[in-house]
Amino acid sequence: MTTSQTAMIDITGLRKSFGPLEVLKDINLQVKAGGVVALLGPSGSGKSTLLRCMNLLVVPDAGRIRVGDTTFQFGASTERPGTKPLAAFRSRTGMVFQNFNLFPHMTVLENVIEAPIHVRRLDRKTAIDLGMSQLEKVGLADRASQRPQTLSGGQKQRVAIARALAMEPSVMLFDEATSALDPELVGEVLQTMQQLAADGMTMVIVTHEIAFARDVADRVVFMRDGYVVEEGPAGEVINTPRMEATKTFLSHFHKGAI
Repeated sequence: MTTSQTAMIDITGLRKSFGPLEVLKDINLQVKAGGVVALLGPSGSGKSTLLRCMNLLVVPDAGRIRVGDTTFQFGASTERPGTKPLAAFRSRTGMVFQNFNLFPHMTVLENVIEAPIHVRRLDRKTAIDLGMSQLEKVGLADRASQRPQTLSGGQKQRVAIARALAMEPSVMLFDEATSALDPELVGEVLQTMQQLAADGMTMVIVTHEIAFARDVADRVVFMRDGYVVEEGPAGEVINTPRMEATKTFLSHFHKGAI
């Protein structure tokens, strides 16, 4: 069992409100090193906000977040993290969004090496070697000199994954990484994520791809209304959920797709 001492990601008592709306309500979550956790739940349940709190794109109102050796405490009496600690922390928590956000005026390789050069201060040759290695990992080394507009949506998302990997993060966070893709392009991105999991990358994935969550994740966390309703081994939660809210949510997916 993953404990707060052995976890790569340790979240305790996390709360977040936007105005009067409390989006996260006392969230506790641990992810072991090399573990893959899928966050499931209906829209508005707090999944994406939780993910964004994990790399401090959204600053929590209360609670504690630790990733690796870095810990941040939040609350009325604590100071907000400074710019430099935030940047260092985010460089170790790679994030992949629904939208690719690639620079259209840059080549694929230039998109991948931009942050290693300007944030990690790598020299250009080292960054290029690293960037090509990551593009090779996602199967796009042959597209390095192309511009993003020449790529399919699935290829753009794989470039976005390579860009995040080029920062050599400790963990990877995926926020509905396939939801903006045409159905025939989803598989290539999921295959890339599956390979990352097989390589031992610690991952937290917000997804509606239920079969993928069951087959690739170690654990599933089901959220609703800002709470963790149920969590456990992926196959167990998806195939035989205990809580009525989880059963209701999963009933919307065809059994054949699960």
